[in-house]
Amino acid sequence: MTFHNTMLEGDLLELKDGEEADPAEAVTKALEAIDAKLSERLAALETKSADRLDRIETRLNRPGATAPKAEEPGELERKAFVSFLRAGTRGLGAEEQKALSVGVQTAGGYLAPDQFTTDFVRDLVLFSPIRGIADVRASSSHTVLVPKRTAITNAKWQGEAVATTASEPAFAQQEVEVKNLATHVDINNQLIDDAVVDVEAEVRLALAEDFGMKEGKAFVSGDGVLEPEGFMTAAGVPVVLNGHATNLSADQLIAILYSLAPAYRSASTWLMNGSTLATIRKLKDSQGNFLWQPGLVAGQPETILGRPVVEAVDMPDVAANAFPIALGAFKAAYRIYDRKAMEVKANPFLLMTQDQTRFHAFRRTGAAVVQPAALRKLKMATA
Repeated sequence: MTFHNTMLEGDLLELKDGEEADPAEAVTKALEAIDAKLSERLAALETKSADRLDRIETRLNRPGATAPKAEEPGELERKAFVSFLRAGTRGLGAEEQKALSVGVQTAGGYLAPDQFTTDFVRDLVLFSPIRGIADVRASSSHTVLVPKRTAITNAKWQGEAVATTASEPAFAQQEVEVKNLATHVDINNQLIDDAVVDVEAEVRLALAEDFGMKEGKAFVSGDGVLEPEGFMTAAGVPVVLNGHATNLSADQLIAILYSLAPAYRSASTWLMNGSTLATIRKLKDSQGNFLWQPGLVAGQPETILGRPVVEAVDMPDVAANAFPIALGAFKAAYRIYDRKAMEVKANPFLLMTQDQTRFHAFRRTGAAVVQPAALRKLKMATA
């Protein structure tokens, strides 16, 4: 605390009136006077400070009042980063530039705060949910032989004492090959060690999304050579003609539904992409009723002509000569055989001299149409 010299000088002036006074005693009296004045001033300051604290405490105790928050670590950096994104270096004050710059600009540049680098922005990966409606089974071999009965016996009405006619059912078998889906990813070991996120987990997630997308597309339109056979490319699936190249016919949607046998019709599901579904939602029958109806119960699918509809992104759009809609009892018609679930294996030795780790990803599955009669495809007319 700094003392003003005027306080001491004012008290010492009294010595001039009494020349016979003891100098030591005069100094003592002056110091006592100064101490009294300081005590008086400190008391006033304490009273003022106490009043101010009481007002602050009263304000904080009001309903809804909150204590002022201390600035979180990195808050200045985040504000500086936002200012830089909006206005470049011109939008930064001196403190913000100091908080944001690391080293020289040409060497480090303007770096985002840690919070920005720990959040991944992922593109949405869409794939057709065929597994949810098909018959999915496990396989212990690279090939599955599916026995099939192709014809029944031939019983005949007979007269009295007439010998019966012999007949026998016909059988066949279908071969479903398990296909292999694979890839590998090389990652620098320094990235794995130094990244603020789990790089290996992110790579595994990317592989899972990629494999799911490739599977869904193959189950719809796979060629059956390197890919599983898709139900839209399988031979023998009956086709119903729409009658127009670009406009869906409400009458033909009714026709395709009732072209299925009753047992398959009662278990059937519509399959189409979102664009086609949007078109069908506008269609009405001859009585003016919409063909599409929302689910009446939470969690229940929407329906077309009373049968559920599943949206599959890999189905074709409505266009000339296209097959935009499939309908059928997929549990009976389409079978998926899983030999091996997706497996990711790390090989840290193959690229050790490059300081990299290779991640191998494998998936083995096969699929095919086993009952074409349970499916139907709607074909648009040729332009």
